[in-house]
Amino acid sequence: MNRDYPLDRVRNFGIIAHIDAGKTTTSERILYYTGMIHKIGEVHEGETTTDWMEQERERGITITAAAITCFWNPTYLRGVKGPDGKDDVSKKVRFNIIDTPGHIDFTVEVKRSLRVLDGAVVVFDGVAGVEPQSETNWRYADEGNVPRLCFINKMDRMGASFERSYQSILERLNKRAVRFQLPIGLEAAHEGVVDLMRMKAYTFTGEKGIDVVESEIPADMLEDAKKYRAEMIEKIVETDDAAMSKFLEGGEFSLDELKALTRKAVIANKLFPVFTGSALKNVGVQLVLDAVVDYLPSPLDIPPVHGINPNTGEEVIRHASDSEPFCALAFKLQNDPFVGALTFFRVYSGSIEAGTYIYNSSTGKKERLGRIVRLQADKREEVKKVYAGEIAAAVGLKDALTSHTFCDEANPIVLEQIKFMDPVISLRVEPKTKADQEKMGMALRKLSIEDPTFRISTNAETGETLISGMGELHLEIMVDRMKREFGVETTVGAPQVAYRETILGEAEAENKYIKQTGGKGQYGHVRLTLRPMKPLVEGEKVPKNVKRYDDFEFVDSIKGGVIPQEFIPAVEKGVHEAMDRGIVAGYPMVNVSCELTFGSYHDVDSSEIAYKIAASQAFQDAAKRAKPVILEPIMKLEVVCPEKYIGDVNGSIASKRGLIEGQNQKGQNVSIIAKVPLSEMFGYTTSLRSMTSGQGSAQLEFDHYDVVPANVAQEIAEKRK
Repeated sequence: MNRDYPLDRVRNFGIIAHIDAGKTTTSERILYYTGMIHKIGEVHEGETTTDWMEQERERGITITAAAITCFWNPTYLRGVKGPDGKDDVSKKVRFNIIDTPGHIDFTVEVKRSLRVLDGAVVVFDGVAGVEPQSETNWRYADEGNVPRLCFINKMDRMGASFERSYQSILERLNKRAVRFQLPIGLEAAHEGVVDLMRMKAYTFTGEKGIDVVESEIPADMLEDAKKYRAEMIEKIVETDDAAMSKFLEGGEFSLDELKALTRKAVIANKLFPVFTGSALKNVGVQLVLDAVVDYLPSPLDIPPVHGINPNTGEEVIRHASDSEPFCALAFKLQNDPFVGALTFFRVYSGSIEAGTYIYNSSTGKKERLGRIVRLQADKREEVKKVYAGEIAAAVGLKDALTSHTFCDEANPIVLEQIKFMDPVISLRVEPKTKADQEKMGMALRKLSIEDPTFRISTNAETGETLISGMGELHLEIMVDRMKREFGVETTVGAPQVAYRETILGEAEAENKYIKQTGGKGQYGHVRLTLRPMKPLVEGEKVPKNVKRYDDFEFVDSIKGGVIPQEFIPAVEKGVHEAMDRGIVAGYPMVNVSCELTFGSYHDVDSSEIAYKIAASQAFQDAAKRAKPVILEPIMKLEVVCPEKYIGDVNGSIASKRGLIEGQNQKGQNVSIIAKVPLSEMFGYTTSLRSMTSGQGSAQLEFDHYDVVPANVAQEIAEKRK
């Protein structure tokens, strides 16, 4: 059985944007124009294909990333006949699309989707332009070197401005964004687009704008079109030395040459073409799909994946080819009410067949791969085999988790894990009845496996269960899912902030743990030095005697075997356990470098437990003298409101220990950007609405951790006692 689409005609891309910019509406148009659905569902009617969860349809937002597969024949090939006299579909392209959430609480979906996608279409609101989550998503795409196209949507809305939105992309995201289109008309008069590459106007007629009609550019737009086309060509040729030389010598470029140069520049992240239209009014979406075919990479265009051979530790490379050994990355788990556990994976090389065994190099275990499905949001199409460059889901894998690598057992490889953010907010949950107790444990376990930013912990002293996540809405949705999907009724406590502790100074402590009990005793002796952990400089290598984690560093400086090597891991474990409960208020400690400098041992009495206890006590002693402080999550806040309410809003932010960083005009409103502690922001949306007569809106996004002021730290510590 061979693949049905060659690799050069496969595009794996995501649709990403700030909440309410129109991603899901755009996805619905894509499904309709590619023939995958025959009726367009609208977000405001709760009938979309990709927003299939009940919670998504009720709230009109996307919560979970939805994968869809569809096929596209570019509009410029319509009417071109093949050898058989029928429309030539030999250039038809397979799209594997992921529609991602725009709300900051579900940003994990964007991060993990971008890890396995080759390109992205970034959608912007034509009134608001770049918004906070647009910046976050753009940053994630930068981290993964993901090529992007921009689509300025909602040109039909009151207050829409292509130029203002385009300028916000240049100022806040990247100077290399280039307009490839101009809108014909704005607001209610918006009816089509001018394509600067072809120098033609396009309107969209027929059922839901399915027919793309090409015509001459309106006379009143011709001068602007010529000016912006010249600017576009200049930006394109700047990305290639040979093309630049030809341009400076007065050379002309054909359409195919310009497209080839653009494709090369987009794949190299040297250029970000900007398109426009209105998905809701069915304007411009087909031309964005043509651009996906023309400019976004196929799996063959992206660099090969690098991994580590788990047996030898050597670097291994896998190219996008069916003939290479099988290698895939699990990037998302989902509990499906009809088929059970689904493990979404991206195949980087080789192929895998249903009914064979899959080797998980992250766990060293093999599992039978019973069924493979291709996704259409909440619908499944069963397939027998998947190949390099494809995205699919395995049904019923028991041991797979997000970030696990699947590979050929004879050619093992472990790919780099996806890094996720730590939760910033917690809630106490209690089952309402005894019957709910057991069901709640199972529900929480399944939900935490699906979402790596959703964590569960139990307070050892009180026995309370805490759930932690990225925001109030995130936890509200999880509690709602427990009720609907698992039938668990719970009582929820007040939100709690996920504080952390760290040290600002350096201190040393020594501890001997000696216990005599008549028979064999216990003996452990260590000396530790604690200091703040320094970030690695780019290109700096970690020394062999240093174990470095995200928020902790352990340095083994023992000389001459004063502590036998087999006891060193016990020392590190003791330090780890001591860090779980901080010095000031019992919160986990982060960003600490711990150096083991000296110790001793006893031939008979030394044991792992003794060194673990000695290390834990030494750590606590040193941490108390190393200027311990509490850290709190600081959020980036954007408030959008009419100008007359600026004074009240600024005053409310200042009263919450907020720091205002700037404000911008946003259509008829003003956008205020500030940094505010999360602990001050509970219920802020309600008070903002009342302050602005219902005309203000707020967006919160985690920014960083910072030291809590001394008076606030004292209050926090007293509450914890």
